[in-house]
Formats: sequence, C-alpha cells, structure tokens
Amino acid sequence: MGERVEWDAIKAQIVWDRLLAVVEEQAQTLVRTAFSTTVREAGDLSAGVFDRRGRMLAQAVTGTPGHVNAMAASVGFFLQCHPVDSLQAGDVLVTNDPWYGTGHLNDFTVVTPVFLRQRCVALFAATSHIADVGGLGFGPDGRQVFEEGLNIPISHLFLGGEPNTVLLDILRANVRDPRAAEGDLYSLAACNDAGARRLLATMEEFGLDDLEAVAERIIGQSRGAMLADVRELPQGSWRNAMRIDGYDEPVDLVCTLTITDDGIDVDFDGTSPVCAHGINVPLTYTQAYASFGVRCVVGNDVPNNAGSLGVVRVTAPQGCILNAPRPAAVSARHAVGQMLPDVVLGCLAEPLGGQVPAEGASCLFGPVFLGGRGVIPRASGEPFVINAFYAGGSGARPGKDGLDCTAFPSGVRSTPVEISENAAPLVIWRKEYRPGSGGAGEFRGGVGQVMEFGHAADEAFAVSKMFDRLHHPARGRLGGGPGAPAEVYLVDDNGTRGPDLKGMGREVIPAGHRMVLETAGGGGRGKPEKRDPDAREGDRRNGLI
Repeated sequence: MGERVEWDAIKAQIVWDRLLAVVEEQAQTLVRTAFSTTVREAGDLSAGVFDRRGRMLAQAVTGTPGHVNAMAASVGFFLQCHPVDSLQAGDVLVTNDPWYGTGHLNDFTVVTPVFLRQRCVALFAATSHIADVGGLGFGPDGRQVFEEGLNIPISHLFLGGEPNTVLLDILRANVRDPRAAEGDLYSLAACNDAGARRLLATMEEFGLDDLEAVAERIIGQSRGAMLADVRELPQGSWRNAMRIDGYDEPVDLVCTLTITDDGIDVDFDGTSPVCAHGINVPLTYTQAYASFGVRCVVGNDVPNNAGSLGVVRVTAPQGCILNAPRPAAVSARHAVGQMLPDVVLGCLAEPLGGQVPAEGASCLFGPVFLGGRGVIPRASGEPFVINAFYAGGSGARPGKDGLDCTAFPSGVRSTPVEISENAAPLVIWRKEYRPGSGGAGEFRGGVGQVMEFGHAADEAFAVSKMFDRLHHPARGRLGGGPGAPAEVYLVDDNGTRGPDLKGMGREVIPAGHRMVLETAGGGGRGKPEKRDPDAREGDRRNGLI
C-alpha cells in the first residue's frame, strides 16, 4: 500500500512538471508567432491551463503578473457567458473587455476548450498586448472607455473550427494596423492549440481520462502550502500609503493589509476616487498586482495557481481609482496598477521584520510614438504607430542593491533600439545609464536610463506619454534616500535643452527637436554611511554615481 502511495506521489509530480512544460511551450508559441513587438520583444503576455471549472492550474514563466493573475480570474467570466458543456471542439473564445480581461482594451484574452473523446477536459487561455485597437490609441487621454478603442465582448473567435469573419471584419475596419491585430489573434489561437495538443499527448501517456483528480491535488496542495507560510507570520493589520503623480493631480494609494489564520486580506479603502482620464484600474488588475506584491515575499516558492491565489483576497471600494466602474477610461491602468506591489510591500515591512525592498520606479515608462499622414498636419510620410517599453530602477533589496533599468513588477523587457528603429522612422540617439539616479543607502537603489528619440527625417511626430514618478519619486527604506524623479523634455538638434513635457498625455515633438526621457531611480535601503567602500568604488568605476 505504501509503495502505491509513493508511486502516486511520483506520478503526480511528473504530471505537474509536464504541465509546466506544456504551458511554457504554449507561451513560446505565442512569442514566436505574435505580430506585435510588445509580445515578441518584451514578453507582454500570459499563458496558462485551467480545469473545467475555470480554475488556473499552471501558468507559464514567460509573462507578466498583471496578465497572468488577471487572466486567472477572467476565465471564470468566459464560462459564465459560455458554460463549459455548451462548448464544442473547434471553439475559440475571445474578449478585450477591460472588466472581463486584464484591464484595458489593448489586451486580448483567448480561451480554448480541450476535448478528449467528445468531452471538455480542460481550457487553455492566453493574453497578449496588441499595439493598436483604434480610438484615441494607447494612452491616458480618454474620458470614457468608448473613446479608447474597439471593445469586443466575450465572443467566438472560432465556432466549430470556422473563423468568425464578421468579428474579424469589424476588427480590421477599426484599427490602424489591421494586419498586426488580426495576426495577433491568430497567434493567440495558435498557442492555445499547441498547448492543447501537448496536454492530450500527456493525458494519453499517463492514462488520464480527465484532469479532475490532478486539479484537486494541485490546487489543494498549493493552497495548503500558501496557508502554511501565512500562518508563520504575526497576525494583525498594517497600513501603508503612497502618493504618485497621476494624470493632472496626485493620486493617493492607501492600503490596509490584515493577516489571519485563513489568509491575507488587502483592502484599498481610502484610495483616491476615479480619475477623469484613462489611468483608472478595473478591479481584476488591482487584484492581480496586489496579490503579486504579497506573493513576492510570502509563499514565493509555492506555485501560482487558483489554490495559492485564493489565499490572498483583495478588495477596493467601487468608485475609487482601483475599482473603476464601467465606462471609466482605463487605457493606462498600468500607470497606477503597477505601483501596488510596492504599496503592499510597505504594509508587510513590519510583520516581515523589515525584510522587504525599498520602493522602485515601479511603473513602466511606455511611450507610444505616432506620426505620418493623418497624425501630423502636412506630414508626407507613411503613418506609423509603435509602442515601446522602458524601465527605471528597482528599489534596494535586503542585503543587495536595487536592479538597474529593470521592470519590476511587470517583468517585461525593454524594447531593443534596433526593433524600434526598424518598425518606425525613429532614431534613438542615446540609450544609456542615468548615473546617480539610484537612491543612496547601505544598499543603493537601481539606476534609471536616459533615452533620446528623434524622427529619422527630422520631421514632427507625436508621443503619447504614460510616465509617473516625475513629482513623487520612489522612497527609500530604513534611512535610505529616495530615487531620482523621472524627467521628460525637448532638446534641439544641437542638444540644447528646451521645455519640459508633461508626464501624461499626447504631445507633438516639433520638427528639428527630439524627446529625452530620463526614467526614475529606485529608493535606497539603509543609511548611506554604512555602504561598503568596495561597492561605492564599484559604482564609480561603472559610472553609476
């Protein structure tokens, strides 16, 4: 009997390892087939496998917490509209609805049921960021979601294996780059199909008729392991607040975190109300990044799935900027939502004995460049739109410096210079470290970077900016200094500095000028006088101070 139990445990571990391999192949298929540079080059995506009840069993390592954890909730919304027993082989579902997906219209989530002997045994889901969905374009200037682009309700992308041509016609007619938008939807369907084929081969190999027992074991063990880690922490409530720039007035993010015997509750009561512009955050995205903040330091070796995620419960009052009701504008929801892990980590500093990092730049610096005919008056060039990602410095860590030019918490990669210059008539004249931007401390905050963007033909072009930390830099911890605030401004062809630009919104870069972006640094940790002299000398040698 003991040998049987031991073999069942070994078999379960092998199946679990195989599931991880399956979802990683799913994600890599998406990367290889995607049209948008944000997916191919930056990894702005998610992929995962779900049971028949819509519970996430495993996620790919490749991907962002905002996509992964929001997608974990979104599959349940799909099944509310299309119950699992109503689906058939060849069906593929899709939506980019911010409140049923990952928080804004640029992210499309595709869900595919998997059938074994005419019965649905699992679902695969994947999300990717499509560069343009029409409307005002990716940016914070919208007043309502209706202005921000095409909103596709939960619908069939394929029905019984046949494409929904009406939906695809509508999509192509409403976006600036129809080829890329349609291609990205096919890439999402293709990656789910790759996952489905691998899963069916795994089930055949292990003689599985369904995944129900596997799902219960995975979710149960993950929940139990997460609860065990939570129960090692002191119980009580802790509060933290962070002020950030917002669109045109500061935003206060206020958090109360409560640790009890049955989990962790994160509540954002006291947070600023909905903004009149597109930096509002649907609740699913708030839950995604707030729970990720907890998972960074509590149970971080426990698999991320429905079991472990269910131990962290996140709420925010409806009508605040972190639970924005429809039809609030939400295109730049990441500008606020990606600040939440640092807010949550501030709550956990005391119960974890100070073993949390300092605040970092946190939010991606994501300019959207536009130009050509129809965008710039009297422009003669071909129209273009490109979305690029750049990062500031992360906060100093317990016992370590912060990471330079690193996108925490999103984890996406910065867009390579060669890709941006190949995809649009842009020249990136500078891309270099920003010395001295990391907060001082025993452990230094990560430094940001300096980039200078110009038009290849020296023409005017537009940029839609979603930058924070210009007026409210990352704070240090335990006596560490703040990181440097971000800056964005014009220079002329001679390099003479011109006026500052706003952190948020679309502006035109005049002909003969370039835009310079200096991303924010991370906060330092510990008193600067305690810094090791060798580390200080290393900073000098590497040009970081």
